[in-house]
Amino acid sequence: MEVITTAAAMTARRRELTGTVGLVPTMGYLHEGHLSLVRRARAENDIVIATIFVNPSQFGPHEDLATYPRDLPRDLALLEAEKTDIVFAPATPAEMYPPGYQTWIDLTDLPTKLEGARRPGHFRGVATIVAKLFNLTRPHRAYFGQKDAQQCVVIRRLVADLNFDLEVVVCPTVREPHGLAMSSRNAYLNPEERVRAAVLYRALQAAAAALAAGERDAEALRQVMGQVLAAEPLAQVDYVSIADPETLDELSGELRGPALASLAVRIGRARLIDNLLLTP
Repeated sequence: MEVITTAAAMTARRRELTGTVGLVPTMGYLHEGHLSLVRRARAENDIVIATIFVNPSQFGPHEDLATYPRDLPRDLALLEAEKTDIVFAPATPAEMYPPGYQTWIDLTDLPTKLEGARRPGHFRGVATIVAKLFNLTRPHRAYFGQKDAQQCVVIRRLVADLNFDLEVVVCPTVREPHGLAMSSRNAYLNPEERVRAAVLYRALQAAAAALAAGERDAEALRQVMGQVLAAEPLAQVDYVSIADPETLDELSGELRGPALASLAVRIGRARLIDNLLLTP
């Protein structure tokens, strides 16, 4: 496995590669969810490139950039075990945002909703760094997890709008045994909080069960999720959403097609997100 730490070296190495390239962008502190993306990329491409970069531009001024979990040696060992060919791990943020940097990608609509409404500037940072990684690695396919549903919608829009010649592959959310979606930020949870955090998935399952039982009203489904969350004393609810899975607009009245149930909840130090696609 080859580790590359500069943008110039990544560009030069990419020119030498032949065959199909699969890209797995990450911020490191890898877990089984990330590794499932690497395995999918390994199965579908000749070359697998993983990136590890804690992107400062997608963190707000009072968010957890300084404390975000990091363990590069562990991450490299895990990626080598999965037969990753190349890891691009920029040595410093200045490698991606050198002095004088001033070019950003802003989507006008999708980032104003859900996560974007609560984290101004977040998707500006996401879209910009993903576009830069696409340009540096020029993948045929790029792999992302469904847990970050809004991010997946934003990246698909980015690829379509800017004519990137690649396929965005969205892979299923990987969960811990009690249902908690795997996330690097789960490291913030103590053992009790980790168990209690499964309430997010229970709330989503409750909405799916209500839908299966015949409930079609979007607001009623939000209330079902809210009631499950309200029963957990440690859960501090940020939002509960039933939205169009493409536009992310909140739905009202009777569901007439698929809907994205999503939520953001604080448990202790961790702000957790999760989602489930509902199909009437």
